[in-house]
Amino acid sequence: MQLHDTINGTSTAVAASVAGPVKSAARALDLLDEIAAHGPGTQLQLSTRLNIPKSSLHALLRTMTDRGWLDTDPTGSVYQLGIHSLVVSSAYLDGDPVLARAASVLDEVATATGETVHLGRLDGDHVIYTAKRESVHPLRMHSAVGRRLPAYSTSLGRAVLALLPVEERAAMIPDQISAITVNTTTDKDAVLAIIAEAEVQGYARESEESCLGVRCFGVALPFSRNAVDALSVAVPISRLDNGREDFIIETLLSIKARLASVHDNSLVR
Repeated sequence: MQLHDTINGTSTAVAASVAGPVKSAARALDLLDEIAAHGPGTQLQLSTRLNIPKSSLHALLRTMTDRGWLDTDPTGSVYQLGIHSLVVSSAYLDGDPVLARAASVLDEVATATGETVHLGRLDGDHVIYTAKRESVHPLRMHSAVGRRLPAYSTSLGRAVLALLPVEERAAMIPDQISAITVNTTTDKDAVLAIIAEAEVQGYARESEESCLGVRCFGVALPFSRNAVDALSVAVPISRLDNGREDFIIETLLSIKARLASVHDNSLVR
C-alpha cells in the first residue's frame, strides 16, 4: 500500500498515528515491567496482576519465552525475566553518553570516600540506579543497577526534584506515600519541606528511609539539559563519626561545582 492511500479520506500514516498503541506490544512491555517490579509468577498470577485474560496471556508468554525475553523455572510453570532482557539492558548501559562520562566521577568519589557510590536517573516519580561503585569496607549497602525506588524517598531523587519548580515537584509526590522502611517520611508536606531544604543546601539526604542502617547524600549532576541524573554516597550510620558526614557532603558539593563550571561547553544530551 502506498503512503498516499487513504482510509475514509484519511492517509494511512495519519490513521496509524491516531490509532493508539498496539495492544499486543503494550501487553508485552507491561509484562516485562510487572515481572521486573514485582518478581516472577505463574500464568495465573501474572494474569491476575496484569488484569489480562489467561487465554490471551498464554500465547504472549510462549512467544516471549521462545525469544528469550522470559524464562521459566525447572517446573516450567513460573515465569521470570530471560537472558535477552540482560542483553538489551547491557546494550543500553554501554551506549548511554551520561554513564560513559560519569564513570570517572563515580571512581573519584568512591576513592575519596571509600563508600558505596550510586548514579541514578529520574524516571517519572521514581529513580533508577544506573551505575554503582562498591564500598571498600566489609559492611556494604546491598543495592543493584536497575533497582527502582520512589524519587521522593531517596537522596538521588530528592536532589533532582529540588531542581524542579515547586508546583512540578509537588505534582510528583503522591498524597498517600507508601513506606519503604519504618523511617520513611510518609507525610507529603514533610517530604516537600525536605526537598525545599535540599534546594537551599545544594544537596539532598535521607536517613534509613530506603534502607535501614544507611544514610545517603546526593547531588544532581549537570550532565544534561533536562537534569535527570544524580550521584549519591551511601554510608552505614555506624561509620558516620569524626566529621565523616561533613567530608562526604563537601566531596559531593565540590564535584557538583566543578562539573557545573564546564557544563555549558560539554552537554551530552
